[in-house]
Amino acid sequence: MPNRDDEEKVEAYTRALLNAARSEGRANADLVQWQHAVKFTPEVLETLTAMRSDNDQDLVRKVADQYQTMMENDDETVTVTVTTAIPLDDEMRDKIIKKFEKQLKSPVYLVSRVDSSIIGGIIVSVNGHRYDASVKAQLANIRKKLSSTFIGSDE
Repeated sequence: MPNRDDEEKVEAYTRALLNAARSEGRANADLVQWQHAVKFTPEVLETLTAMRSDNDQDLVRKVADQYQTMMENDDETVTVTVTTAIPLDDEMRDKIIKKFEKQLKSPVYLVSRVDSSIIGGIIVSVNGHRYDASVKAQLANIRKKLSSTFIGSDE
């Protein structure tokens, strides 16, 4: 059963969309878009959100066209996402790209993200797998191990 807060949010979002669509004379067109939007993958929604926050909505058509071109050309490039606590310099970017191109035997497109909360180390996401060698993850593992060893024991 949906909670009251969710119901209020849904109504607020819906009314805002409907009012804007009606004022522009596109209520039916927007409804069709929303019926398709429920099928969007999290990656599509995340990309659209990122494009919106960077004020790049005008690139949506170009992204769709390039997506289709790359798909039709069987682009074998693998996207590797790397998260570090500080920005990568060019030398480190090149080393990471070369390492993964050799390991994956494919061209690599590197996406670099910065998240200071990981403290240090690196998190790599590739082909749906996530490898977390961050200091934050290591500290969490140590905490868990200490907790089970000392708190969970009878000694």
